[in-house]
Amino acid sequence: MTSVHTSARGEADDAVARPTWPGAPDGVLEPAERPIAWSMLSRALSVPLILGLVCFLPAVIAAQPGNGVRDTAYWLQLVLTCYAGARLATMILSTRRRLLQGVFWMFVYIAMGVAPFAQVVIGQTPTPMVGPRQDLITAVAMVLLGCAAYDLGALLASRRPLRRRTPSARTTMGPAVAHPLRLRLLVVVAFAASAFYVLKLGGPAVFFSSRQEITETVAASGVVTEGSNVGSAFIKGFGQVPALLALLLYTRRLATSYRARRTPSTVLVWVALGALNLVVNNPISNARYWFLTVLMAFVFTAMPSSAAVYRTVLATGVVGALVVFPYADKFRYDDEGQRPAQSASVFEPLVTKDYDQMVMFANTISWVDTRGHTYGRQLTGSALFFVPRAVWSGKPEDTGVRVGQWMGLRMTNLSAPLWTEFWVDFGATGMAGGMALIGYGAARTDRRYARAVTRAGPGPGSVLAIAAPLIAGYTFILLRGPLLQAAGKLAIAALCLLLISTFREQRAKRRR
Repeated sequence: MTSVHTSARGEADDAVARPTWPGAPDGVLEPAERPIAWSMLSRALSVPLILGLVCFLPAVIAAQPGNGVRDTAYWLQLVLTCYAGARLATMILSTRRRLLQGVFWMFVYIAMGVAPFAQVVIGQTPTPMVGPRQDLITAVAMVLLGCAAYDLGALLASRRPLRRRTPSARTTMGPAVAHPLRLRLLVVVAFAASAFYVLKLGGPAVFFSSRQEITETVAASGVVTEGSNVGSAFIKGFGQVPALLALLLYTRRLATSYRARRTPSTVLVWVALGALNLVVNNPISNARYWFLTVLMAFVFTAMPSSAAVYRTVLATGVVGALVVFPYADKFRYDDEGQRPAQSASVFEPLVTKDYDQMVMFANTISWVDTRGHTYGRQLTGSALFFVPRAVWSGKPEDTGVRVGQWMGLRMTNLSAPLWTEFWVDFGATGMAGGMALIGYGAARTDRRYARAVTRAGPGPGSVLAIAAPLIAGYTFILLRGPLLQAAGKLAIAALCLLLISTFREQRAKRRR
């Protein structure tokens, strides 16, 4: 009995160890077994939270002065905002921690709900809309359809029971855990790759200047060729991702293992990895979405079983997206290139910066109307991101870049939300099917993660307990798009986790 409690010490056990009623979803406690304090807290928060997200904030936006037309697009956008607000409130008030689903609905509520609704009311968009108004109506309707399909996929996943992978006499296969020796090799690779990345860019000082200087230094380093950014993506990906994964794995060990906290070598390695990440993954030299990934992955890894942390992240994420995020690009340019932040209203940044997802969906619909669907070509290009254009001359460009070029814009670093990627290739049917599959996969992953971070899970070495928080943070990048830009770091993370994982049940460590 001692070895079991030692290997999982520090893990909360509010979802599995206590009894559940027959037919309940995995990890849902019987009402009588739920903590009384949280039950009272949820009742106290449920009404103001739902009213705030679903009623108050949309009403405040609707009352803003502007030249917007209150037509079909206006009412559809209002419905989408209220729908996403209700689903986000459900995620926050849930007794289960749904990382991937919670982050999905937080993104939808802000980027596809509140921000586009403010744009419709005020009558201003971050990117010009080149097509007819009907294309915006279609875009909002398709996002609603995609969200409904996502919910349907999640519902189907909740109806399917999880199968426990238990070793038998014929097999020793168990859940994926980090192999101790391979984990040490990952640490070595992380330091070597990050050191090469730092030296290639001229030393640590450049990482504390601005993103503009980082971009210029990468361009001058010779890793970027004309028409291809594969070299730049690889050097940045391997310079950042292994260091982050190693830090997360050691953070989990320290957070869940008493023995690891008493081992000086483990603590020293964690401190060194933390210092390394402060250089290569700091918010000064990295995009806001990537630093948000780093921050969320670290928080959810350090406190995997804290329901309070989960609910706080989702609740404060809305405020941060409205107030902090639009102004968090202070270090994007150097002093000469800084643009002063001026805003007469708290909602003005939503129509002038960052949140161009809905209008870009409308522009993409207009673009597809002129040339037709690509029938898998764009998604294939994203999947084969690692193939240089020198080898594949007809390799597709980012969806946002192609639409921006068609629009005649000089700045083509535009978003292409996930709904758009499916629409370009397969239309409404393919988009609905793709979003349903994503909802299904997210719900299944959330349920497995909830089990992995309890005493019934694999313990401190659980790979899923690292992968789920990382994917949750990276969800913002995947949903914003384009996928071709987002695929690189995700593939590197998947490769690193696969190489350090072992599925052999370590019987000696799990004897009761």
